[in-house]
Amino acid sequence: MSILGKIFTWWDGATFGTLLDTSRHGQKVGTDAQGNAYYRAKKPNSLGHERRWVIYEGANDASRVPAEWHGWLHGSFDGVPESNLPPPRIWEVDYTPNATGTEGAYRPSGALEKGGVRARATGDYEAWSPDQ
Repeated sequence: MSILGKIFTWWDGATFGTLLDTSRHGQKVGTDAQGNAYYRAKKPNSLGHERRWVIYEGANDASRVPAEWHGWLHGSFDGVPESNLPPPRIWEVDYTPNATGTEGAYRPSGALEKGGVRARATGDYEAWSPDQ
């Protein structure tokens, strides 16, 4: 991305200002499997709370934050997720990105994007009428 893109856009990675602020006031805590980096403020704010944030690797999409890091970002626990989580269960699946608005989104058989041809009505529907 160009330097102008870093200055003026936020939707495809961190802006120049965010990167500068992160390098001056942030302490890197860890990264997740997708490459997102997690930070905490070096000093607590005026109310004594610790500020925590994420710098996304790629597009800024909040659905890319795994559940364990979401809990850490919102202060559910103080330690980093690797030290606070039980081992993964056998039924847990890996992260898949939100496909809404993409070619990979779910579209049922009658959707316009799939040709818009729906199955014919079977005749088992009877319309309601207020006169009856």
